[in-house]
Amino acid sequence: MKRAEKIDFVSLKVMKYSKSPIKLFAFILLSVLLITFTFYTYQICYTPNILVGKDDRYIIIPKDATFETVQKILHEGEYVQDLISFSFLSRLMGYDERVRAGRYLLRANMNNLTAVRFLRGGEQEPVRITFNNVRLISELPGKITQNTSTPPEAFEAALANFLMHNEYGFNKDNIICMFIPNTYEVYYTISADQLIERMYDEYQNFWNEERKQKANELGLSPIEVSILASIVQAESIKRDEAPIIAGLYLNRLKQGIPLQADPTLVFAVGDFTIKRVLNEHKEVESPYNTYKNKGLPPGPINMPEIATIDAVLNYKPSNYLYMCAKEDFSGYHNFTASYNEHLKNARRYQAALTREQQIARSAKSGK
Repeated sequence: MKRAEKIDFVSLKVMKYSKSPIKLFAFILLSVLLITFTFYTYQICYTPNILVGKDDRYIIIPKDATFETVQKILHEGEYVQDLISFSFLSRLMGYDERVRAGRYLLRANMNNLTAVRFLRGGEQEPVRITFNNVRLISELPGKITQNTSTPPEAFEAALANFLMHNEYGFNKDNIICMFIPNTYEVYYTISADQLIERMYDEYQNFWNEERKQKANELGLSPIEVSILASIVQAESIKRDEAPIIAGLYLNRLKQGIPLQADPTLVFAVGDFTIKRVLNEHKEVESPYNTYKNKGLPPGPINMPEIATIDAVLNYKPSNYLYMCAKEDFSGYHNFTASYNEHLKNARRYQAALTREQQIARSAKSGK
């Protein structure tokens, strides 16, 4: 066939359909529809539609959320530019039937295809939980569940169940020892039982062989170390004193001398506004009264920090048996092995305290 006589396939089709206007129209219409569908499909999948021109943002999809819930969150939170295209692709990909709760990080200018795959796959961003400065176990649920979907009351119920069945030596008095204050990463959807299991795992990781060996050398269990650490922590705000105070109390424990720790009396009375322990407080009937009872109390009087626990394990050896706040109100203490010397230290502190009170009263009356 000569070159001039060659006719390409498309031209042949057009010639064929030109003989029939209806067929030609149908061919053109189908071609336009195909091109339009392909273009629209590309736009739906790959055109930026999430946080267009904005910054990355987190989105939280609650438990038991439906696809309608997700649509509402995306719309009201102004995450999505074209909700219709997102919804259309979500249904095509089955996300409307596979909504997964969690906390997700949506990136700026993310396209629908990436976003749907991301959400459908449950690719959560972890949340951080931090708890410290806890004195009573009742204060813990609200802090430890703050950034999760677990309600504090669910955590309380799970903890009560754990206490009934655990075989690790934890009870209602010492359970706070299991929670090592730190910052942890968990998923937003973590359950109460999973959270308690995670905290026990962290407790096991913290009490490694080295720390357990040091506790054993002190003649104490890990729980007892934490109880002692809670007393040391309550005695002074000066961290550099913690190993000295720990050594003092270890001396008393070894010699069978009551700890006589004022912070335990405050805990026993239950009035944490007490600034000065009086003789009447020393008469309270409580296993936490370390003036009346020898040895450690049944549980900690706060949640000891890691640094304080390690201060007990790495205590500073001495022959100290007594301590008294310094008269300069620096927050530090005078330590001694002599009871008579301790009485002198106490008198100096009391005299300084009396002077401060007199100055305060004079200043008040002079106004």
